[in-house]
Amino acid sequence: MIRLLWIFFLYSLIGFGLELLFARATRASKRDRKCLLFLPLCPVYGLGAVLILSLPEALRQSPWLLAACAALCATGAEYGTAFFYERVWHVRFWDYSALPLQLHGRVCLPFSLIWAGLSLPLVYWLQPRLDPLLAALPGLLVLPLCLVFLADSLMTGNLLRRAGNTKALIWYG
Repeated sequence: MIRLLWIFFLYSLIGFGLELLFARATRASKRDRKCLLFLPLCPVYGLGAVLILSLPEALRQSPWLLAACAALCATGAEYGTAFFYERVWHVRFWDYSALPLQLHGRVCLPFSLIWAGLSLPLVYWLQPRLDPLLAALPGLLVLPLCLVFLADSLMTGNLLRRAGNTKALIWYG
C-alpha cells in the first residue's frame, strides 16, 4: 500500500510537470493549473499510474495488450476525475468536446491513444528504474504527505466551489 501511495504522489508530480510542458508547447490560452492550490500535483496522473502499474503481470507479456488495458485504465481515471471535479467541485479543468471521438468532453480517443503510448515506457522503462528509489523512501513520510495532500485537496475544493471556476487557482510558470 505504501508503494502505491508513493507511486500516486510521484506521478502526480510528474503529471504537473507534463502539464506545464504541454501548456508551454501548445501556447495554451487556458493558463490555470490542473491540480491543487498549493502542492504541485495533478492527481489524475497519479491515479492513472497507480491503475496502470497495478495491472496483472500477465498483461506485461504483450505490449499491445498492456497498451490497450493501460489506455482503458488511464481513460477511466481521466473520466472519473473529470466527473468528480464537475459534480463535487463544480468546475471543469479540461474539455475535449472539440476533439474527435470524445465522451461528454471528459475523455477522447486522441488522448486515450497518448495514454496507451505513454504506458509502455512507464511500465517497461521508467518504473523499473524508480522502484529502488521508492523503496528507499522512509515509510514514516507517507502519513504526513497524505495529511498535507488531504488538507490541500479540501482547501482546493472549497475554493473552487466558492469561485465556480478554475481561475481561482494559481498558475506557476
